Amino acid sequence: MNIDALVLSIMEPPLYPRESGQFIAERSLDVFVEEEGVRKALNWVFVVDTMNFSFWPEKETQQCEVTYNGTTYTGYMTLCAAITRAMDEGIPITDPKYFSQMSVEELGHVLRSDNETPMPMLQERHQVLTEGGRVLLEHGGSFRSFISQAGNDARKMVELIVEKIPSYRDEATYEGKRISLYKRAQILVADFWGVMEARGEGDIIDMDWLTMFADYRVPQALVYLGVLRYSDTLMQTLKNGELLSSGDRREVEIRGCSIWSVELIKARLCKLVKERDSQTCDINSAIIDFYLWPYAKQHHKEMAHIPIHHTRCVYY
Repeated sequence: MNIDALVLSIMEPPLYPRESGQFIAERSLDVFVEEEGVRKALNWVFVVDTMNFSFWPEKETQQCEVTYNGTTYTGYMTLCAAITRAMDEGIPITDPKYFSQMSVEELGHVLRSDNETPMPMLQERHQVLTEGGRVLLEHGGSFRSFISQAGNDARKMVELIVEKIPSYRDEATYEGKRISLYKRAQILVADFWGVMEARGEGDIIDMDWLTMFADYRVPQALVYLGVLRYSDTLMQTLKNGELLSSGDRREVEIRGCSIWSVELIKARLCKLVKERDSQTCDINSAIIDFYLWPYAKQHHKEMAHIPIHHTRCVYY
């Protein structure tokens, strides 16, 4: 390198981390990015998010459990552990050619519990997984090829998922108005963003369009934190263990008010950031949800006096 080139290299500003990662990966001699591994990871996300619903037990003392690598999991994590366990066992559970036509019995084996309490809604999980697999096969054979049709726009991704895969159409009617909540479609896009962000490819636009993912756990945390308040009648209904049907007015109000309360939290956070740092805020509702959900899990004993609402459906 001559002196002029050296001076130019010193004066030139460094690449930002994402661009640096790409520059290095394209020239790396000893470390290699495996695109096939990325494809499998995204298919894993699709499989898990497609079956990401209704893990609450009929009785707290009778929960489905899955042990993986010496750790026993309950709730949503049983699904993650079961899918990863299946991969270790050589079951091609992330291959749409397989899971689009697998039998109920095969899925039951993949999702088997350590105890006598099975994972709820096996038939429904089988139906939505095989349905989703067939859609992927019709659009390139992988989740990445399917979602690429929406470009890098989060809103278009959600719209594509809901249009093509019926089980993701989390909709209802409230006060004569057709409304949508789209918990699983939005979390699928957010998880896709997370995987791509880790690779330095997370430049997805319109992430701020996503809301929180309205389920049964985060509303409990919002009530505990004083963000939501249930009427005395609703609280007693939930404490009695009454099952709310999907689309029931009370169920829609719990989920809808959860979405709006997190939007207000986001707006307040951005206002505080602007006042303190004189900067625009890049916090989105998905990030707030990513904080609230594990918070609810970690503090479940402290908030045990606040009942979750019970709804058996494929939407959450």
